Amino acid sequence: MSKWPLLALSSAMVLGLAGCATAPPEQPDDLCEIFYEKPDWYDAAADMQERWGVPIQIPMAIMYQESSFKHDAVPPRDYLLWIIPWGRVSSAYGYSQAKTPTWDDYERETGNSWASRDSFEDAIDFMGWFIDKSHRLNGVSKWDAYGLYLNYHEGWTGYKRQTYRSKAWLMRTAERVKQRAGNYGAQLRRCEEDLQKNWFIDLFF
Repeated sequence: MSKWPLLALSSAMVLGLAGCATAPPEQPDDLCEIFYEKPDWYDAAADMQERWGVPIQIPMAIMYQESSFKHDAVPPRDYLLWIIPWGRVSSAYGYSQAKTPTWDDYERETGNSWASRDSFEDAIDFMGWFIDKSHRLNGVSKWDAYGLYLNYHEGWTGYKRQTYRSKAWLMRTAERVKQRAGNYGAQLRRCEEDLQKNWFIDLFF
């Protein structure tokens, strides 16, 4: 049974409530539930897939790992003498945890100069761009969540140098991302036909 009629009604009732647009999904372990709750996220993810040829479940699994779908996620603070707060450990920010220099490269190469790291639409497009470039530069399949996460964490040059091999914790994390991407992919196959029927929502919004 389709969830769209119920979704349209509930969305209309809560329209305008502060924080709804940026709150993390209530059921982050289920990709179908994520997109039923946030149909605009599915639209953005589908646009990303069409533009970059990247399966939706791959950047979504990486995003879960990196930010838990928090729009304003930041790395932990660094400390001077273990006591005094001294900035952040990196410039990563937002849904994708993109670092400032890499985000600047994305804006320059795509012409998306108005992009924002706390916008889901921009963040998932950035991830599609990064994955496409990982495929072109390092030959990693766009379906290889394990290898793509290592690229994402270490950068294209670091991956090529295999810097991850000295980081057992990172390879374990990449395995978790791979498993989640597999779960997300299986879930999406069960609900994507329903998700594509968003014409019903478009009648109201």
